[in-house]
This record gives sequence, C-alpha cells and structure tokens, in this order.
Amino acid sequence: MVKNQQSIGYLPDERPPIWKLLLYGLQQVIVMFPATVAVAIITGFHISTTIFASGLATLCFILITGRKIPLYYGSSFSYVAAIGSLMSSQALAGLPLNEKISIAQFGIIMSGFVSILAGLIVNRFGRDSIEKLLPASITGPIAMVIGLTLAGNALQDAASIAIDTAGTIRVAESQIALASNMAWIISLVTLLATILFSVHLKGFLGQLPLLLGPILGCITAYIVKIATGIDLFKVLPATANSGIFALPIFTLPKVSWMAVAAIMPIAIATIPESTAHIYQLDIYVNDLAKKKGSGKHFNIADLLGLNLIGDGIGDIVSGFIGGPAGTNYGENISAMAITKVFSIPVLIVASLMAMVIACFTPLVNAIYAIPTAVIGGMEVYLFGAIAAQGIAIMVEKKVDMFSSKNIAIIATIMVIGLGGQYAFGGTIPFFGVGIPCIAGAAIFGIILNFLLSIGEKKEAVKAVE
Repeated sequence: MVKNQQSIGYLPDERPPIWKLLLYGLQQVIVMFPATVAVAIITGFHISTTIFASGLATLCFILITGRKIPLYYGSSFSYVAAIGSLMSSQALAGLPLNEKISIAQFGIIMSGFVSILAGLIVNRFGRDSIEKLLPASITGPIAMVIGLTLAGNALQDAASIAIDTAGTIRVAESQIALASNMAWIISLVTLLATILFSVHLKGFLGQLPLLLGPILGCITAYIVKIATGIDLFKVLPATANSGIFALPIFTLPKVSWMAVAAIMPIAIATIPESTAHIYQLDIYVNDLAKKKGSGKHFNIADLLGLNLIGDGIGDIVSGFIGGPAGTNYGENISAMAITKVFSIPVLIVASLMAMVIACFTPLVNAIYAIPTAVIGGMEVYLFGAIAAQGIAIMVEKKVDMFSSKNIAIIATIMVIGLGGQYAFGGTIPFFGVGIPCIAGAAIFGIILNFLLSIGEKKEAVKAVE
C-alpha cells in the first residue's frame, strides 16, 4: 500500500531514493535550461555564469524559506527588454562586455529589494493584504498571460533549424526547406512522446516524461542526421574559459542609477507572477497530499510573504555574481505538476547539478547541443501548462465569471498582455516609455481592481444601512 502511494509522487518534505533523486534533479535542470540560457543569450550575459547563478540563487531561496517552498529560481523574460535595452544603449556604447554587465548588475540587485519589501508588507499585514491587491481574478489571468506570451517562442523553436549563438545557420541553403520539415517532425515526436509518457506511464517512469520525451526527440534528431545528413544539433562557441573545467566568469556590480531606473521597476511584474506561482503550488501539493492519503496539509499559500522575500534574495544573489534578474520558474512548477514530484531535496540536487554543469564545458556543450526543435516540442507542453494553471487558480478560488467586474479585469489583463507581446514584441510604447507587456497588464489590472472595488464598498455600505 505504501509502495502504491509513494509511486503517485513526492510531497515537499519527502526524499526519493538516490537514483531517482538524481534523475528527477536532471529533469528539473533540463526544464529550466532553455529559458535560462535564452535570457543569457538575448541579454548578452555569460551563459555559464547565468546557469551557475540560477543554481546558487535557488539554494539560497530554499535556505531562506526554510525548505518549505518547492520552487526553482531562474532568469526571467520579464527583464529581458529592460536589461537588453540597457546593455545596447548609447550610454554604454564602447564599454567592454563585463563592464556593461557590472552596470546592469546594480539595477538587478536593487530590483530584489522591491520583492523583499512586498514580502515584508505581506508578513506585516497578512496574506489578505496581498489578496485584496492581487485577487485570483488578477493572478489567474497573469499566469495565463505568462504562458501564452511564450506561445510564439515555443512554435518558433519547434520549427527552428540548427542556429548557433552567432546566428549562423548550420544547414546548407539547398537543404533549408527539408531541414525545416525535419524540425517539425522532431518537435512533434518530442511533444507527443512527452504527452503520451505523462498520461500513460505509471509509477516511477510516469514521473519522468519531461526527461524521456526530449531523449526520444534527440534520438529522432540523430536518426534524421544519419538518414538525411541534416544536423540539427547545436554547437556552443568557444568562450574565454576553455578546456574541460572552466569556472564561470564572475563580475562585480558597479553603482549606476541609470540601471536602477531601467531595471528596478520591472520587479513589479514578477510580484503577481510569483504570487500566482505560490497559489499554483498550494493547489497542486495539497491535491497530491489528499490523493496519497497522507493526512498532511501544506499551507504554502500562507508563505507568500516568505516566498517574495526569497525571490528578492534570489535577485540579489544572482545579480551580485553576474547573473540576470529572475523569479521562480513556471516551467519547473509545470514539470512538478505533471510529474507530481514536489520534493525539496530534488530541487536542491537540481541546483547543485546546475552549478556543476556551469563549471564543466563538456556538460554545458552537451545540454546546449539539444536541438532547438526538441526544446520547442517540450515548450509547447510546458508553456501551455503554465496557462492552464492560471485557469486552475480561478477555478480553485471560485472566481465569479459572470461578474462584470471580474470579466473587465480578466479581459483587459489578457488583451494588454497578449496584445503587447504580439503587436509590440513584448514592450508597449506608452507616452515615450517602453512598458513590458506583462508588467503593464499586471499594473493595469491592479489599478482597475482598486477602482472597481471602491464602488463595491459603497454599495456594501448602502446595503448595510
């Protein structure tokens, strides 16, 4: 009986056997790897340093939160536009790469204090204070927007042929059309295999779909290479640190108020994102506890303030050594929800693996070599799962979908978030200022909810009178 219950999944305070622990940890690393590396590539940060920072920040998060919240910290796309714009700005033109990163680091560190302040407010005034500011009618749509704004990235990656970080197409021009078709085949095999594994495999194997699916996708890519000569595996260019063992390139922050103005406000967008994630975890972990008949109840949602403080600490730690700003990862939450493995020890192992991988060039090269089409096939499932979890939040919190107020809030958040992504590439031009679409959607939703709530209070007073 115990064996059957254990095969269902692992709760945060449970530790799998060592060999399962390593496989689950590797699965979490693979899940976080694409987005974390993509942020490094887009912003110009060092890839190995970014990977190392994600692992170190996760360990610090787990320590600060007392090993009670199963979340993985990684580089956030919400900051990409702000950091990228700063790095390529005229004010920093001509500076060496490491000096540009040092300047951006100060803004990243300061953004961490925004999350810490929000966490302290929640701890002081209670969870209800943030729930009034960020009800499920806001956090649910924000979670959906986070997943759906990445839908384009998922399909682009699914159709992608082999392109390295220098932008070089590694396929002959005469074979581009065929390579594109092969990419679709590889991504579809990965997607369908991952879905079928997650639905039909039971027991231990049923908890590894996000590892088994990509492995089958890579095997398919290898067969394509043998059969057609089209190589869709990627190659990581040589860096300044070469050889088998190479420590990441660490840089120290340099005081810059320009960086603070550019990056710090973006932390506002990660607060509702992080809030949505904590509610998702609370729902899924307690559902697993109920199915296992453990008799346990995990008050994860009550740890929202602690989660925000941990998130801010993660930004400070990552920023201090030269990593991008980040947040806890929806992709890893999706992986945990799909596999039902919420074990804190698994995330600790994943963190250590990420830090080890960052120091060994062959391991970085091996994981980076996974074809983009394989990653794209997995992203279709993961990013869609993030959006689906937004729906789960609203269902769990019993959001009244017939309320004019709720419809207005949900509708505007969805259109601003998605419209900003697909009409303006993620940054909405507003009175000469570029506003990240997720941050803009969240801020508008918060303001609209506040204004509409004033009317509700007046009506409630009249009803009482």
